[in-house]
This record gives sequence, C-alpha cells and structure tokens, in this order.
Amino acid sequence: MQLTGPEILRVMQTPNPQNPENKPDIIIQPFYSQCLGSNSYDLHLGDTLCVYQNTIPHGMKIGIEYNAQKTDYSMRDWFDSKRAYAKYLLRPSKYDFRNPKYLIDPCHNNNERALCEIKIPQSGLILSPAIGYLGTTTEYTETRNLFPYIDGKSSVGRNFILNHHTAGRGDDGFCGQWTLEIRVLYPTVVYPNMRIGQIYYEQFTGTRKPYDKNPSSHYNGQRGPTRAAIIPIDNFIDKQH
Repeated sequence: MQLTGPEILRVMQTPNPQNPENKPDIIIQPFYSQCLGSNSYDLHLGDTLCVYQNTIPHGMKIGIEYNAQKTDYSMRDWFDSKRAYAKYLLRPSKYDFRNPKYLIDPCHNNNERALCEIKIPQSGLILSPAIGYLGTTTEYTETRNLFPYIDGKSSVGRNFILNHHTAGRGDDGFCGQWTLEIRVLYPTVVYPNMRIGQIYYEQFTGTRKPYDKNPSSHYNGQRGPTRAAIIPIDNFIDKQH
C-alpha cells in the first residue's frame, strides 16, 4: 500500500520510539513543502556528476557548459582542442562508445572504477548520449519500516532523461543520498537542483531485515555519486551441481 503525500508528511513529523534516537520512519533533508505531491516527494539533482574514467575517449569532454545565447553547437564542442577533433574525424570508430576498448568489468576491481568528476554550473551542463553519468540527489533520506523507491518525473521522461538506469528500488533501513545512473537520448541540458525524480513509500509485511544492519549492504550512508561495488560471482552455485 502506497503512502499519500499527506501521510508522508505525517510520518515525517511522528517520532518512532523503536528507531534510533526516536527518529521518524521517514527523514528527507532538505525538505520543502512545495515539493510534496499527491503520493510522492520530488527529488533534485545534486551539482556533481561522475563518469568512469576509462569510458571517456582521450581529448573528449565529459560535458559542455551550456550557453543559452550560443546557437551554433556542433560535434567540435565535445573536444578539448582542434587537434583532438581532427583525430576524431580521422578515426571516429576509436570514439564510438561501442568500442570494446571502453569496456567495464563489473565483477573485478579494474581501473574503470576510477572516476572523473565534473560540477554542473548554474548555467547548465550539456550531457552526451554516449556517456553514462553517476549523479546524486540533493536530498539525504532515511527510511525505516517502509519500502522506498524512486522514479522519474513525467517531464523528465518526456525529455528522454533516464534518471536511474536500473536501480530505483531502495530498502527498509537505507540512509543516504541516492546515486542516480543517468543517461540521455539526445544532447540534453541539466541544471543543479532541477527536479529529477520522485520518491515513493510503500508498506510491507514480514519480518524486517533493515539495510543498515545487513553486513552485505554496500551503499548505506553514501554521499554524492558513488561508484559501483564489485558484483559477486557466486561460485557456490556450481558446487550444487
């Protein structure tokens, strides 16, 4: 059963003696009443994006600072210099994100885990469809005794911005900012503190297994864009056959 907006607010204002320090079951910081919807709360994009370093071709920019007065954007703007752009024109396949040279191995701690960081200027940042970005919510949340999850706002989706590539589901007991896996279909401008998604809360049944008490949890307490933990390969499965 999903909580309504007024119920989200009521829970936020109600201390729970069963929680640490009598905290309420929902904490959203910062909180603005105008962002509370009929059954969700609007989340905002933080001012920092990160990209896996080995996925960026040499000489290419992670993003382009947006100038609303500029009307002649072109592929040249994605490159640090004329020389870098000339190299792209000679060998465009080297800059194609489908090139295996940019591979990510999610199950081993290779150098693709190094991150490049970029700040989103107040004027806006143009994102590339060829790049996957790790962003973060401005909001820090804590959730207990409820199931939180985030989804895109309708206007975000209609601009073909994917704000969480797959991991929009949270956990009872998760405390932290939400890392966003952002992709765009076209070169798209984003701004710090733009509304990027919504958080919802649902009730659940069964014995609790809080995320912050689970030794196998990776992301509790995270702040800012957080790189992926190594995905385990469960070799014990083979031993069952």
